[in-house]
Amino acid sequence: MSHTQAGPVESERVPLKARNVSFSWEDTPLHWVPGDPFTTHTINVLHLLLPAGERWFVHVYKQALPLIEDERLRADVIGFIGQEAVHSQSHDEVLPHLREQGLDPTPYTAQVDWFFEKLLGDRTLPPGRARRWWLLERVALIAAIEHYTAFLGDWVLGAAELDRRGADPTMLDLLRWHGAEEVEHRSVAFDLFQHLDGSYRRRARTWATAFTALVFLWQRGVRFFMENDPTLTAPKYSVKDFHDRGRQGVLPSTGAMLRSIPRYLGRGYHPSHEFSTAQAVAYLEASPAALAAERAEPSAREAA
Repeated sequence: MSHTQAGPVESERVPLKARNVSFSWEDTPLHWVPGDPFTTHTINVLHLLLPAGERWFVHVYKQALPLIEDERLRADVIGFIGQEAVHSQSHDEVLPHLREQGLDPTPYTAQVDWFFEKLLGDRTLPPGRARRWWLLERVALIAAIEHYTAFLGDWVLGAAELDRRGADPTMLDLLRWHGAEEVEHRSVAFDLFQHLDGSYRRRARTWATAFTALVFLWQRGVRFFMENDPTLTAPKYSVKDFHDRGRQGVLPSTGAMLRSIPRYLGRGYHPSHEFSTAQAVAYLEASPAALAAERAEPSAREAA
């Protein structure tokens, strides 16, 4: 394995812009993967984790902006902030729909809010080294998390089995629009970390923290959904269920997730060497929500 930092693949970089998408949820059933509450709720955890998590991303990156000395990277970070803000809002808007179907996510989202706002939030630290250390730790955590959001984005873009099983098209469009933008901006968090710090020791340490936290929060989220689903009288679920759904193609495979670990920890890692911007852009050019947002832009500018 190379010990030299790989350079970015320039052809994989595109200018980033926020797409002001919107979705209508009244026709989306509670189990939007028909007959499969476990798969539905495993993916539904995204709606509980992402609003608070992506608001936290935006908050941290606004603090990092004054430290960026590269104007190209600054433009990428501003584009990233815009996209993440829309992601947070779009997933947040699913929550009232869940409540209408008898599944109130508040007890779980309160825990997630505490995690990002308190545990990973701003701390009363003296200016200088201590304050910069805490900022760099959080920038590195975001880079590690973004490795997995890009992984999930790439997976859902190619998850044809969800279509074959009749998954709700509006939910699929939300997931694939979001996933495509995660692939589109997959290098920004890592580039910012490299620009401000780049310590391999910090990268490895924060990866371990981020991975552990994501696994912990995700399994709690699945358990919360399954145990509070008003249509399930005796819910049964296990790690084997996740593994089996991965083999069937309706969830990411366990093997693919495990293989992603050494790639991120490789000293020559750069996100642009993974996944395909062309595939992401192709979906964004066909996404019903993204196309509707693009058509609405001229009207919004004229009204302004």
